[in-house]
Amino acid sequence: MNFRTVLPRIVFQVSANSHWSDPERKSQTPPPPIPPMKISQSAALCAVATTFCLLASTRTHAQTTTMTTTTTSTSTTSPSVPVGFLSTGAGLVKAGASTSLKWKITYPSTVVDYVTVTTSTVTPKQALDYQVRVLGAGVTSSNSNGSNLTFVPTEAQMSVAGGSYQRIFYGTNHDVDSSKTLASGTLQTGQALRFGGRYYYNKGWSQLYSSSGSTLNVRTLVNGQIPPTTYPLHTAPSLESFIKPYLDASGKVMIGPMDVIVFMELTHTDSQSNNHGYDLQDMVLLVTFKPKN
Repeated sequence: MNFRTVLPRIVFQVSANSHWSDPERKSQTPPPPIPPMKISQSAALCAVATTFCLLASTRTHAQTTTMTTTTTSTSTTSPSVPVGFLSTGAGLVKAGASTSLKWKITYPSTVVDYVTVTTSTVTPKQALDYQVRVLGAGVTSSNSNGSNLTFVPTEAQMSVAGGSYQRIFYGTNHDVDSSKTLASGTLQTGQALRFGGRYYYNKGWSQLYSSSGSTLNVRTLVNGQIPPTTYPLHTAPSLESFIKPYLDASGKVMIGPMDVIVFMELTHTDSQSNNHGYDLQDMVLLVTFKPKN
């Protein structure tokens, strides 16, 4: 949803004979007439600015609530708060006269205003800065009876603007530092980011799954979407602790308004999507975008 809204032209009237009325309280005695007065331009703007701020603050609260749900996210909107203007051409407004007030409010945007997010690829609609961080690496191995569970070294790769895939992370979940930027740069319009991953086990690499492949092992989601597992991921016993802060109570993705989260399934194929092992937690990245100034 695009929150950049232009409010319609509104005419305010100050009249010496104006009365307050409430259709639900018709029996109430109206207040006495407002005495004749002259209102300066600055006073009129000041009065209306209060209403302007109330309108803006309501929308701001909805946005900042989203921005602060994940403490590790540095995502910001553009603009970061509602901005706009308020103007009138009148110097003085006499009692009983009318004047026109014009305003425009630009509300904080979300990432889909700036990028096209497909199943596994993110493509900017304009020049953007980006940062990529790893949230977790969930590939594990264990004995046949489930004992001796250990994390397996896992690799994350990324392709920028159609280039070859390059490693941006290698290690186990113990090596993850979600505050550390793994890759950053500037994308021009149409220069896509694509992602891939694989793991190393028994002296060999697994199959590489990527955004360029024909499978659905790499998924890109934005705030408010639900991870496409065949069962509720947020209540699954296999839910990794590093994913919990990024899902709300209903199982929806909970990230910043300028973030895209990348889920990868590296141990199961599409045909095994009904298996609880198909949980899209084997590699999880967070991409944060910022418009170029």
